[in-house]
Amino acid sequence: MKEAPDPWAELGEFIREQRAGARLSIRRLSDLAGVSNPYLSQIERGLRRPSAEILQQIAKALRISAETLYVRAGILDPPDASGGLGKAILAEPGLTEEQKQTLLRVYTSFLRENVRSDPRGEP
Repeated sequence: MKEAPDPWAELGEFIREQRAGARLSIRRLSDLAGVSNPYLSQIERGLRRPSAEILQQIAKALRISAETLYVRAGILDPPDASGGLGKAILAEPGLTEEQKQTLLRVYTSFLRENVRSDPRGEP
């Protein structure tokens, strides 16, 4: 039986690829993102689960969308599945980043719960 891929390892690999594409050393990216070099290394190796705030800092340093990292981390559903609600939450200027992430976690947990409770797999 084939093992399910580790989403954290896949996220780390994606960050590593983006860093390489931007021609940044791990030290330079850690400086730009405001995280420690060892912590970033652990994220890239899939050993750490970064918070949404850390993902946002990394995305900003890489000059990519934070939403891209949120989707890869499982914090946000892919755009087609989210119905735009995730984008609306992230775009809301009246919320702090922490409030946005809390709303996204609650929203996605409800979606997952509804899929598990429906035997047909429909929310």
